[in-house]
Amino acid sequence: MLRAAAPVQGATQRATRRQLADPAQSTGLIAAYLIYLRVEKGLRPLSCEAYQRDLLQFAEFLETRRSGLPRAAQHDVSEFLRHLAEHGVSARSTARKLSCLRGFYRWLLFDGRVHCDPTLHLDSPATWKVLPKSLAESEVRAMLDGASGEGDGSPRNTSGRASAARPTAATRARTAAAQLRDKALLELLYGSGLRVSEAAGLHIADLDLDAGRLRVRGKGDKERLLPLGAQAIKALDAYLREGRPLLASTGLARKAPRKHWDAHRLFLSTRGGPLLRLAIGRIVKEANPNASPHMLRHSFATHMVEHGADLRTLQTLLGHADIATTQVYTHVALGRLKQVHQLHHPREQRQRTAQKAGHAQD
Repeated sequence: MLRAAAPVQGATQRATRRQLADPAQSTGLIAAYLIYLRVEKGLRPLSCEAYQRDLLQFAEFLETRRSGLPRAAQHDVSEFLRHLAEHGVSARSTARKLSCLRGFYRWLLFDGRVHCDPTLHLDSPATWKVLPKSLAESEVRAMLDGASGEGDGSPRNTSGRASAARPTAATRARTAAAQLRDKALLELLYGSGLRVSEAAGLHIADLDLDAGRLRVRGKGDKERLLPLGAQAIKALDAYLREGRPLLASTGLARKAPRKHWDAHRLFLSTRGGPLLRLAIGRIVKEANPNASPHMLRHSFATHMVEHGADLRTLQTLLGHADIATTQVYTHVALGRLKQVHQLHHPREQRQRTAQKAGHAQD
């Protein structure tokens, strides 16, 4: 009887392994986790897509080991990280993928779908802190003063040939409206440190020019109120009065499809539809070929620290969930911090007093 039961038990174990390694099961778990990220955590679509890619990559790796997501062990995760390193994946990207797996297995554990977390006690790969690149204040000033904003950020004709037809009055009016829009956009990106997605998603109702403030929806649909500078208010007021109405009427005249047109969106293209992220990037490039929307955000933060802003205030303005993310700007503005230290630390003040006394005696 015992001999007869052994093959049956072996077949049961093999069937269980096949079930746990079933790709459809892993795909179902990933789909459920993405719903959790969108609904419960409020993550944006692009963030969810990045999580999905990382989880699918790990699931495919487990299939080669005849395993599945709910059956993964710590050595599977360790081998996956080693596999990434052997194939030239940077330590920064590997650390991001491990962070994705940590969140996924914490969710599985909390939901009762697994009984242990295979990412527990695993160290993240050592990564160098990449300092954000920022522009000099003179470069930003040149961008804002020389903002011309021709078109809606689409590639222009660079062949050098003059256009056969002269621009019509309507074309000139749209160009002038786009100039006002681009000036307001650049002032807002640098003046408030917005992410490009935040700027693209702004609505007219988010502005309160009289109170000098702006409501922004950031990562995880978290809202924050930001102050508007005098230059940004001036540029936005001119755009709302003289530029945006013309761009909006262009969209109505073209009868753009409803899904491509939003009457309440703040920044519009010359076709009357919402100004998209890629178009915003092109507008910034037209103002400075070496700049990007995110570089303007870094420039905002760096210049704020250089002029004495504290990290807690900067964290609120940038919408960072963790102040550790904001602390990188202390390295960027190290020269300013040294100045403040030398100016205000009592021992530095005592040393300066002694030096002055010595010079007076000489």
